Formats: sequence, C-alpha cells, structure tokens
Amino acid sequence: MLKSIIPKLPMRNKATTKAYYHNLGFKQLGETDYDGYLMIKKDDIEIHFFEFKDLDPNQNYGQVYIRTNDVEGMYDYCKKNTVKIHPNGPLEIKPWGTKEFALMDPDSNLLTFGQIV
Repeated sequence: MLKSIIPKLPMRNKATTKAYYHNLGFKQLGETDYDGYLMIKKDDIEIHFFEFKDLDPNQNYGQVYIRTNDVEGMYDYCKKNTVKIHPNGPLEIKPWGTKEFALMDPDSNLLTFGQIV
C-alpha cells in the first residue's frame, strides 16, 4: 500500500537551499548532515535535495505540488517573510477548483501550494 511520496529535487548549493527553505518554515530532517544531500520537513511534507553543482537553473524543470488546508495562511507567511511569489503564480482560484500560488526556489524548482475550494 502506498503511503506517501517524497520528491527529490536538484540543488547547486546546499547552504543556499537550506536557507531558502528555512525561510519557508522547513527544518532539516534528522541530525546527520549528509554530503551532497539535504532532507527537509514542514508539517507532513518532506522534500529531499541532491547536489547537482553543474545545474543550469534555466534548464531545470523540477516541480512539486504541495496540497495544504490553509493556502492563504501559507501565502501570508511567504509574504511576511519576503519570499518572492512567482510572477506567473499569484494566489488565485484555478479553473480546476483549487486556490493556488507558486514560488521558484534558487535552483528554479517550482513549488505550487494548493487547496481545494
């Protein structure tokens, strides 16, 4: 039986990635600091990152859709913490019945937060 999914996204610089996601409220998972690998967690969401120093952010199509039960709260949190909202991803109700917004991390991984309305 399937229980969860944990995306693995590329990162160029572990310290930069860790700082960006810390600003989103994520914490490092566990006490061990793995070389070239980062695991973070917020609430029930876990994301892993692998080091890819030669990543061209303009060629990265990593994407994660994160379902939430308080998209407006997450949106307000991001704005309060000066997290840049993707120019094409403002908070809005989509034709498919979800309220969403999107962010782009420093490596051009797209994060979309959505709630069924």
